[in-house]
Amino acid sequence: MKKVTLQDIADELGISRNTVSKAINNSEGIAPSTRDKILQKAVEMGYKQFSFVSSFLGSDEMPPLPASFQYQGEIALMTSSFLTQSHFASTMLDKFQREISQAGYTMNTHRVTKENLRTMTLPHTFRKDLVKAVICIEMFDYDYDTMLCGLDVPVLFVDGPVKRNGRPLPADQLYMDNTTEITRFVNVMLDAGKKRIGFVGNYNHCQSFYERYTAFRMAMLMADVPVDDRHIFCCNRVDEIIESISELEKLPDVFICANDFIAGDLFRGLFSIGKSVPEDVMILGFDNSPESRMIRPSLSTVHIHTQVMAISAIHLLLSRKNEPSMDSRIVHTETELILRDSTRLD
Repeated sequence: MKKVTLQDIADELGISRNTVSKAINNSEGIAPSTRDKILQKAVEMGYKQFSFVSSFLGSDEMPPLPASFQYQGEIALMTSSFLTQSHFASTMLDKFQREISQAGYTMNTHRVTKENLRTMTLPHTFRKDLVKAVICIEMFDYDYDTMLCGLDVPVLFVDGPVKRNGRPLPADQLYMDNTTEITRFVNVMLDAGKKRIGFVGNYNHCQSFYERYTAFRMAMLMADVPVDDRHIFCCNRVDEIIESISELEKLPDVFICANDFIAGDLFRGLFSIGKSVPEDVMILGFDNSPESRMIRPSLSTVHIHTQVMAISAIHLLLSRKNEPSMDSRIVHTETELILRDSTRLD
């Protein structure tokens, strides 16, 4: 299949390549009607921005567009971080963008900088007149998120700021199930006689981290097993955590980490002070990132069903667009505990 270029689109429409580039890149200086015509033609021709591929599909072809296809506008992805291929949202967004392109929408990424957060301003790339809905990932500033909720378009948060003070956002929210498999893991460890369980990660960073932490605490409470607060490390700096761990008279049996990246840093820090996993302490991560399978010993983790999250995100956004007066919804999608060598019990 021949790769579609900007020049191909320009030739089809009888316009300049520069005009096509402005439309594709959401630049100023182009009429909305012209932009819509160009974007619709780009989708029809299978231009790469609208026909990217999920790795698991093993195909570089888009499904045929419906006969009734019409360009609907932009769904804006707002994020305060660079989303690497290791981030759980990367595979979710593959599926999400593929599906919304079939429904006539494009997706553009808008990076929210520290200056945007400080001044409560939108990224300069954000064009409110073009945006039909907003999806937020790695957006954990409550006040800024509240401002986004006032844009008069559907807004969906995939994870969000901590709600420990009871301040939910006036918007739909999508989470992975952060509770069930952490609870299950705690009980597996307790049944094996591993009762000294700690937690590593800043549980005030985001709602998902907070839910994982509270699931751990609640599971211990329900089992009537005390938690040693010296084994709780709510800190962003692994070097400080390792320094504190090295001062413990006795390590816990298990550390539950807020995600796989924190678990990987903990691995390396423990090895630097001569401690072995799982012989000296066991470790559980969360996300089932590619790195979790590459670490040695391999990392036990919790798998996020990102494709299910993508479909749920589309449903939440489009149903909100059709029924804007609905009450806000909070949806959790299923997760799955994966036990590997870092929690080997034999």
